[in-house]
Amino acid sequence: MEPTKKTARIAGTFYLILILSGMFSLLYVPSELIVWDDSGMTVENIKASEYLFRLGIISGLVCFTCFIFLPLTLYKLLNGVNKSHAVLMVTLALVSVPISYISIVYQIDVLTLINDSESLKAFDANKLNAKVILLLNSYDNGNLVAHIFWGLWLFPFGYLVYKSSFLPKFLGIMLMLGCFGYLIDFLGYFLCESYGETLVATLVGLPAAIGEIGICLWLLTIGIKAVKVPQGK
Repeated sequence: MEPTKKTARIAGTFYLILILSGMFSLLYVPSELIVWDDSGMTVENIKASEYLFRLGIISGLVCFTCFIFLPLTLYKLLNGVNKSHAVLMVTLALVSVPISYISIVYQIDVLTLINDSESLKAFDANKLNAKVILLLNSYDNGNLVAHIFWGLWLFPFGYLVYKSSFLPKFLGIMLMLGCFGYLIDFLGYFLCESYGETLVATLVGLPAAIGEIGICLWLLTIGIKAVKVPQGK
């Protein structure tokens, strides 16, 4: 296999792991366990399905670790298109990683709180439940801040895909539009309490989903078109 095709396959593999682990940790686990307006039910759900909660934490760590290696691999593939944009892509992606790791600490704190005998003695049930929800809100808020960079990195990435001669321009456009979708999401959730229930919240994420899933599958199955990939200067 040609080196550039191998790099494309590696990037696609990292992207696939990132997408699957992200969907599990960021979407599935919270939807199964967290009831935002009922702290008592949330604590009971976590206690009853603690293994699932722990798997969500591990999956999150896998996801954000892949988000270190993915942009670095994409840099190797795309830096010949425009080196300054490739550096910007990597920088914006990597900024989100420490924010995401810190957010996961709040989830680990939840496990400590509900399993530590001293904590159980110090708090009555209502205070314990309130503390758990506060920690989960802090985790959610961290992910909301990370949304900014999950969006921003897509613009230089999409631009590089669009300008390359070996990846589909359509996916580049979707990735660039996806940048604005993430930013709108951040502003919507931050400024409007009921934003998650609106049609905008459902539609605004579609370009990013099409672009990211599309480029992941393209890199995995097709790789790059049979052209010489320019090398970075």
